[in-house]
Amino acid sequence: MITRRSRAREVALQVLYQIEQNSGFKPEQIQTFIDRRLLGDRELREFSEGLTRGVRENLPRIDALISKAAENWRIDRMAAIDRNIMRLGVFEMMFRPETPAKVAINEALELAKRYSTAQSSRFVNGILDRILQEQQSQEPPPPPSAG
Repeated sequence: MITRRSRAREVALQVLYQIEQNSGFKPEQIQTFIDRRLLGDRELREFSEGLTRGVRENLPRIDALISKAAENWRIDRMAAIDRNIMRLGVFEMMFRPETPAKVAINEALELAKRYSTAQSSRFVNGILDRILQEQQSQEPPPPPSAG
């Protein structure tokens, strides 16, 4: 069973894919598409729009992280759907602290299983996991507790 937020992520992925394939996709068309796909649910529409906008606004940084983690793979040579699934996952891991990183990765894997090839979920998992490991290794240790 697909959760409501999973459905909003799925719609965000569809929008990102469409924008990449058709740069003439107008903002009002995006709004209409999201609204129709999410049946006018305001909360889910805002979530999906936030994901789409966040990925687009942070695209250079997100793509740099993916490129660094994807040794021997140029981002432009990756399947467009996989690239956009990873972009969504990286955005949530890096810019949405309310979404646990493991949830972001699991959601990306479900999208890969649903929309891409059998091998894609392993590829997506490997890249996102590398990015997460790199991020965790750069975080400063927590301050010592008093006591």
